[in-house]
Amino acid sequence: MPLVSMNEFLPKAKANKFAVGQFNMNNLEFAQAIVDAAIEENAPIIYGVSEGALKYMGIEYTVAIAEAAAKKSGLPIALHLDHGSSFEIAMKCIRAGFSSVMFDGSHYSLEDNIRLTKEVVRAARAMGVSVEGELGTIGGVEDDISVDEEHASLAKPEEAIRFYEETGVDCLAIAVGTAHGMYKGEPKIHYDIIQKVVDAIPVPVVLHGGSGVPDEAIRLSIQAGVGKINVNTENQVACTNTIREVLAANPSAYDPRKYLTPAREAMKAVVKEKIRLFGSSNQA
Repeated sequence: MPLVSMNEFLPKAKANKFAVGQFNMNNLEFAQAIVDAAIEENAPIIYGVSEGALKYMGIEYTVAIAEAAAKKSGLPIALHLDHGSSFEIAMKCIRAGFSSVMFDGSHYSLEDNIRLTKEVVRAARAMGVSVEGELGTIGGVEDDISVDEEHASLAKPEEAIRFYEETGVDCLAIAVGTAHGMYKGEPKIHYDIIQKVVDAIPVPVVLHGGSGVPDEAIRLSIQAGVGKINVNTENQVACTNTIREVLAANPSAYDPRKYLTPAREAMKAVVKEKIRLFGSSNQA
């Protein structure tokens, strides 16, 4: 099956109250772990690729890996630019074969965010590519982007509704209390903001910073109308901790396959658990 836009499954997710997981792809082992978990759960998935990961892997390799996974699995898989910073990077990804892009204009004024997002939507829609927008500022650290709690700001429901009406994005990430990275305490998610926005627009809300959020908070977010949840840090932690354990037990090991294979299995277990939690098993 070829790569698909998120519109292949997000409307169904909103209607049936489940969420599709975006799992970030950082190398081949991440891609394999994610798709193998999805195959076993018969679930749609989104490969998220940050600009940092894109530089690390190379755009041609990134697209080729995702296309191979989609073909092998027969599942609806979207290849999605995560936190795209400009119109130019979004277009570069679309030309290379991405089926979905995010334009993150959350650091601009509302007016400029709407204007710039509209430009991305107009171009992407002509290519059959889905677009995610963002409103409010999500805290934490992702790649080289760091936002402290003081400068994280919750989305205002009325602004989010206007943002959707003027841009026509296919899903909307709004700041509701989650953060990128792992949490020091328990996040306080504002379900009322999610509910107000979702009740007024026909597309689902996206929850960024899904790693480390308690299961019950995830379930309540989905019931409120979240249809896409991003997970990256938990996979990174599972991968790295497993590699550390293998090398500590076998100090003379040097074959990467000996520690990357168990690391891949550890990430696959994380992804399967998340797919089940999100309710997207057997939704492909």
